[in-house]
Amino acid sequence: MKKNFFHWMFAAILICGASVFTSCSSNDDNPTQPDLNVAEKIIGKWMVEELDGQTCPTNLKAVITFVSPTKAYGSLSDYYSESWNNHASADVVINGNDVTLTAFENEHIKHVTVANISSITANDMMLKSDWKVFVDGEQVINEVYDKERYIRITDDYENDIIGTWEGKVTSSEDEHTDGELHRWEYKANGTYVYYSKENDEWKAGNDVMADYFVDGILLCTRWKKTIDSNELREWWEIESIKDGVMKWKALRMREDGTTYTATFEMTKVQ
Repeated sequence: MKKNFFHWMFAAILICGASVFTSCSSNDDNPTQPDLNVAEKIIGKWMVEELDGQTCPTNLKAVITFVSPTKAYGSLSDYYSESWNNHASADVVINGNDVTLTAFENEHIKHVTVANISSITANDMMLKSDWKVFVDGEQVINEVYDKERYIRITDDYENDIIGTWEGKVTSSEDEHTDGELHRWEYKANGTYVYYSKENDEWKAGNDVMADYFVDGILLCTRWKKTIDSNELREWWEIESIKDGVMKWKALRMREDGTTYTATFEMTKVQ
């Protein structure tokens, strides 16, 4: 489990590239669409749950938090665009049921997502989205989803995860696991240390990169063993942190398109 790694991507959310949306609909498509009071109801934290009617794999998930009708931040780890957006800031414009988010990944890269929201409740949101990425003013990516479902996230484990945890995979399958007990020391600066047991002693790894972030319940990690090795990434959804026990789950997709659920459990080291 130690190794692997919005794509809904502020694309699927803001930034996948955790941005969330762009509308592919025009007024002609929805001539009588009622005003859903989006500006008020959208405030809070949301995570993509379904894309085009299918459950979204955890490795494509992103989180976006609307702090006001004009400001949001999103989190996304995306292999394809190499985005690593940890609570990235976005400007928001809400026009009726259309929501446009604009975020600058750096001085060269801009993400623009527009979403047309078809329904929104206290816990659920349905929308169409169009996500574009511009590099120095030139469009390089455009992804469109006709049907997306988001769920409201009320838990936030960003601070609760800090500390040292010991555990292992509890499912029969996962991409980056050896089935053995390991330890993870999550630090407040967004880095972590991975430990293996050798001759009854815990030995810290010496990876040249070991980063993580938590936004809501989404945990994203990335690591490299050496300068020349490939960067690996992994995403998990934190099911709970309670009484010194942390549980994770993730919907994984195999190369043939079939899926399975991976689970993990660890206890806090005092």
